[in-house]
Amino acid sequence: APDWAARRAARHTADAERLRARPAPASVVVGGSGAEAGDEPTDRVELQSLGTGRRTRGVLAVGTGAPLGTAERYAVHSAVALLTLTTERSRALREAEQRLGTAVLRMLLAGEPDHARAVAGPLYGGLLDAPFRMLVAEAVPSGGAHPSHAAYATDETAAETSADADSGTGAAPGDPDRTDPLGVLVDAMEAAAARAGEAVLVVPDGERLIVLAPDGGSAVAVCTEHAEEIESRRGTATRPRDRTAQGGELVVGLSAPAGPIAAAAAYRQAEQALSVARRRGRVLVEHEHVAAGSLLPLLADDAVRAFADGMLRALHDHDATGRGDLVASLRAWLSRHGQWDAAAADLGVHRHTLRYRMRRVEEILGRSLDDPDVRMELWLALKATAPATPALKS
Repeated sequence: APDWAARRAARHTADAERLRARPAPASVVVGGSGAEAGDEPTDRVELQSLGTGRRTRGVLAVGTGAPLGTAERYAVHSAVALLTLTTERSRALREAEQRLGTAVLRMLLAGEPDHARAVAGPLYGGLLDAPFRMLVAEAVPSGGAHPSHAAYATDETAAETSADADSGTGAAPGDPDRTDPLGVLVDAMEAAAARAGEAVLVVPDGERLIVLAPDGGSAVAVCTEHAEEIESRRGTATRPRDRTAQGGELVVGLSAPAGPIAAAAAYRQAEQALSVARRRGRVLVEHEHVAAGSLLPLLADDAVRAFADGMLRALHDHDATGRGDLVASLRAWLSRHGQWDAAAADLGVHRHTLRYRMRRVEEILGRSLDDPDVRMELWLALKATAPATPALKS
């Protein structure tokens, strides 16, 4: 191909995406406005879809100085047929690999690592010889709701999202991160793994995606970088509990390093991290960070806040009448682990006054503060309903 071919093809990306939305085989002739400096003087580009039925696998661009003659047309059709055959065979091979990967994953989750290793063979066997990370990912549909009817089908996504764009819904055309976030993630991880010579196991699971990748490898690193890039585009100025994933974005949970024997535990960890990512409005959460961090960010869940509001409502109603500051007194007393003198000093009141207020708390709530479970629930309720600390301005 001439030097100018790649530059010219790049200018027809939008035309190629529109062609992908049409059932194959399909073609379109695109006329240009003239060649740029250094380009071959040609105005005519013919785009031919590759694939069968709805499944357009790719697009062949043919640039000519004049309409194709009979022999040239025959040559193009032959090229389209051969390329379609090649891509369909590649698709069949990939589907076979996915079926094998699904079988390996099921055996691992069933606690049969030896059988999984035997079935994996040379294709995935190396992945099971060292610690790996398990990743569970899902795409957030338009509206930010939890996915319920989405499907992971990378080859049909372009046509479906183009239809959404025409109707005014869905992601903008030409933005693969929004139209097919799972496909973009898989492509990035598989490309990184291929460059590093790593094995990576990818299993579509209905509306989700499960991935096994070497711990500390390129695939996991690319996944983390991809999530950080999405976070930076979205912006992180708001508090985590106020952020929600936008439609077409990614939500990922990542397990701690594990081996084949602990695959089921790694899957549970990835699911737990995914659940935390949803609640926090994050793109990716690692289970290690959840386990090592504070419990308090988990209190952002609406159900927890509703429980906390209900538990403290009677105390807030009492304080609203001006008959005492029971909520602040309870917070001070709990923060001082029930030490009367220290808590009273923090409040600037006599310890007998504080004792009276705590008796009133018990009377209003109908619960004893001598019960450690009650104290724990009240402390968590106070933390869950505490106002946010404003960010300091630099």
